[in-house]
Amino acid sequence: MHPSLTETPAFSRRGLLKFSLGATAFLATAGLGASLSGCSSSVSANGFSTLRSGDLLFLRAVIPVMLEGAVAGGKMPTAVDDTLKSLDYSLDHLSPEMLKLTRQLFDVLGMAVTRGPLTGIWGSWENASPEAIRHFLDRWQNSSLSLLRMGHSSLLQMVMMAWYTRAESWAHCGYPGPPTV
Repeated sequence: MHPSLTETPAFSRRGLLKFSLGATAFLATAGLGASLSGCSSSVSANGFSTLRSGDLLFLRAVIPVMLEGAVAGGKMPTAVDDTLKSLDYSLDHLSPEMLKLTRQLFDVLGMAVTRGPLTGIWGSWENASPEAIRHFLDRWQNSSLSLLRMGHSSLLQMVMMAWYTRAESWAHCGYPGPPTV
């Protein structure tokens, strides 16, 4: 008689560590491969200091989903543009090493060969539905791989800091703004 599924663990600790190590190596190789092959352009998009065209495609799809409930529907396009400007300003003031890591994250999310398996978004970001993007964010947030959880945390923090540093975001959360001196 075969043991039931509840009696046999799906992953042992050793198996999980091996899988995590393999996934880390895969992501690092994909990011390095993109950088070396020229897939990862370091040329900033028109009107931006740091963000590249590929980054903008991804971020324009993800930011509205992340800001849902914090921005009125009619104001979302302006909120996305303002958030992108604020994010670009923040990224422009990062250390070179932190900027490199952020670009690697954006490269992995932008390359079709890694985007599909890691996010579940098999087509381009601009064609992804809000539900598919929510599913990707939930998947990364609750992943058993610490690398994906860190990626989710980094994305969330970057976008939320870029949005909530803007004065127009303060009314929604009841913040009156900094005191006048």
